[in-house]
Amino acid sequence: MPLVALTQLTSTASVDDNFDAVAAAVAAAAAGGAALVALPECFAFMPPRAGASAAVAEPLDGPLFGRYRALAARHGVWLSLGGFHERDGGRVYNTHALVDGAGAIVGAYRKAHLFDAVLPDGTAFRESDTITPGDALVVVAHTPVGAVGLSTCYDVRFAGMYRALVGAGADLLLVPSAFAVGTGRDHWEVLLRARAIEGGVPVVAAAQVGDHAPGGGGGGAPAGATPSPWTRGGGFSPIWGGTPRA
Repeated sequence: MPLVALTQLTSTASVDDNFDAVAAAVAAAAAGGAALVALPECFAFMPPRAGASAAVAEPLDGPLFGRYRALAARHGVWLSLGGFHERDGGRVYNTHALVDGAGAIVGAYRKAHLFDAVLPDGTAFRESDTITPGDALVVVAHTPVGAVGLSTCYDVRFAGMYRALVGAGADLLLVPSAFAVGTGRDHWEVLLRARAIEGGVPVVAAAQVGDHAPGGGGGGAPAGATPSPWTRGGGFSPIWGGTPRA
């Protein structure tokens, strides 16, 4: 049976350090027999402040994303790369791209539901200030581990999207995330389980975790999770760290 490896990261604003961390994780996963390696949202760059992603955003055929495509080809594994700050003309998208073992892009989903929210502690997020929402909700791609439905982080709150992905043939749902601590502590696990139960298919949710900036100012997120429709706790690692991003 083909294996899926879930990679948990503490990404920073250094694209080189982030790539080195991903490269080590992918090498280990490939050596362990993984056919597909799932990376979390902001795997290549964790914005230290609002709007910082615009400075590093590039097209999917650019040099930064090209490093990850070459990494997939080097190890002959598929990579779930989401979300990446993709520039297209004057717009920046939060894009979840799927790359095959030859380094070719076989699917790309631009995050449609952007994280505009105020947390209970007053921390405000406005992803739409710098990111343009995508206009396609259903992207399904065929891989060695089955037909996978692409989504990203905040999408998990919109059940209809996942029903549509399963209806389009997805038998595994990918939810790369950089969930905020304030909401994730209460909502992350239950939302992922709900999507698995409703769809009757497994969910793979690679996540950011820990503090992403010196001094603990960068934020934190939940541990990655792999719930199935019949998960009873074994698919979760309830590890929390850091403080909500400002």
